[in-house]
Amino acid sequence: MVTTTAPTRPRRARYTTVALKASMAVTGVIFVLFVLLHMYGNLKAFAGQEAFDGYAASLRTLLYPYLPHEGFLWIQRVVLVVALVVHFAAAVTLWARARAARHTRYVMHKRQVQTYSSRTMRWGGLIILAFVIFHLLQFTTLTINVGGTFDSPYQRLVAAFGVWYVWLAYLVAIVMLSMHVRHGVWSAAQTLGQNNRRRQRGLNLAAYVVAGLLLVGFMAPPTAILLGFLN
Repeated sequence: MVTTTAPTRPRRARYTTVALKASMAVTGVIFVLFVLLHMYGNLKAFAGQEAFDGYAASLRTLLYPYLPHEGFLWIQRVVLVVALVVHFAAAVTLWARARAARHTRYVMHKRQVQTYSSRTMRWGGLIILAFVIFHLLQFTTLTINVGGTFDSPYQRLVAAFGVWYVWLAYLVAIVMLSMHVRHGVWSAAQTLGQNNRRRQRGLNLAAYVVAGLLLVGFMAPPTAILLGFLN
């Protein structure tokens, strides 16, 4: 008598590990593009108050009248929130699956070959998330005021980063962001199929370049403010 085993019902693609990693890679690309543009905008501070305030105001009227006032900003916010939810959910799911599948601890040499960036991805991501919330409360909703209340975005920036502990908190967050992006760019390239032996060195270099650019670019205005070069 011949018996057959019914085939296991395949999981939906969106629930597979590959799909989860791909969703993290795609949302990660969205975040990297956003922070690069945000960094560029922050560098406008070196052009003075008029240039920086003009840039901040232009974001509210971008693509107007094709979009309503602040329409572009709200589209951007929705995209980023959705990307954040997808990124976070995929990260938690992958972490839970990896933990459930791991019956024994990694041996020591396995831990040694991991980069520090890869080992700090999870809690580094939480630090970044906490900072983003604080940053929004300080510069978007104006719920938190450091150094006084000002109508000018430039004056709010100068007042905030003239306080050393705000600068220090920003430094910690940007270091975490740079490390997160370094490993994220590398992982995204692997997930999206761009990694092979011939490309590894170039991709790794690109990941470090992007991370270094973010670190220097984001910290330049706050450091110049703290040292008194911008006021």
